[in-house]
Amino acid sequence: MVVRQIIIVLFFVFPAVILKGQSKGEKVVDTLKLEDFEIITSTYIDGDTIPHMTIEEVLVYPRPKFNSRRQIRRYSRLIANIKKVYPFARLAREKLAEMDRHISTLPSDLEKRRYVKQMEDELFSDYEDDLKKLTIAQGRLLIKLIDRETGDTTYEWVKELKGSISAFFWQALARIFGSNLKTEFDAAGRDRLINDIIIMIEAGMI
Repeated sequence: MVVRQIIIVLFFVFPAVILKGQSKGEKVVDTLKLEDFEIITSTYIDGDTIPHMTIEEVLVYPRPKFNSRRQIRRYSRLIANIKKVYPFARLAREKLAEMDRHISTLPSDLEKRRYVKQMEDELFSDYEDDLKKLTIAQGRLLIKLIDRETGDTTYEWVKELKGSISAFFWQALARIFGSNLKTEFDAAGRDRLINDIIIMIEAGMI
């Protein structure tokens, strides 16, 4: 096995190095640099040493098929809405994780309530104007994406941080406007298109 690997190195690597040195008019000995080599792992199968390497993931999505201009407009509007609210969902994930970690270090319920109130005031101060500009459709989408990013519904987070009474109040208010804080993200089902769009956005495809 060792002999085979040596032969592979001599047969494939060194001729390439020699050609590189000749193309530049340099001596071969001067081209033997660390950056000229790439370490490739190998697998021994049925008496043969087979080199292999891991390549970057390539995302391939079929082009959506539309039956009308209305469907094209709806798809374009969905992409625009996701690009609008997805940064807020990611921010929610980061802030909620930060709050969850810090709350676990506080010794009393009073300190926890004060901390939650402080963070709530800061978030409203920084993002209230932007959130007020969201449409109802964008607000519903944000509720779904918070569940996608955090693993818990908006209702569960409100209940965890503000208590059951606050969660009930905000849920009732959301229902008045046709929303539901308990909405879960269904990546494999009804929200598959949204999930695909997010993956393509993250990959820089759209």
